[in-house]
Amino acid sequence: MNDVWQHLAEHKSLDDEIRGEIETAFGARGKKALAAIDEGKVKKYLDFFVVEGRTACYIVEEEFCTCGDFLYRGRTCWHLLAVRIAQVTGSFETIDSWYQDQLKNTDQHHRD
Repeated sequence: MNDVWQHLAEHKSLDDEIRGEIETAFGARGKKALAAIDEGKVKKYLDFFVVEGRTACYIVEEEFCTCGDFLYRGRTCWHLLAVRIAQVTGSFETIDSWYQDQLKNTDQHHRD
C-alpha cells in the first residue's frame, strides 16, 4: 500500500494506472474515494476537510473522520482516503469560510 502513496506523491495526478492501484489496494473504499473526488465532493474549509457522503457530510481532520465506519469500526473509511488522495493531487474545492460557521448558518436557517 505504501507503493500507492509513493507513486501518487511522485506523479501528483490521478491517471488510469494510479486509479487502478488505488482500487486494487483499497477495493470498494478506493472506488468510493475516487468517485467522491471526481464528483467534487471533497471540500477544504478553513478549519476542516469535509466530504459529502450519500446521506450526510463528514468532517475529516488528519487521521480522524466523523462517519460511523470510522467511529464504530475503527478503520480507515473512504472519506479519509478521499481526503488523502485529494491533498496529494490538489483535487478538492477550497471554500474560504469556516465549516463551523456554515453549520451555524444552516441551523439558523432551519429555525427561521
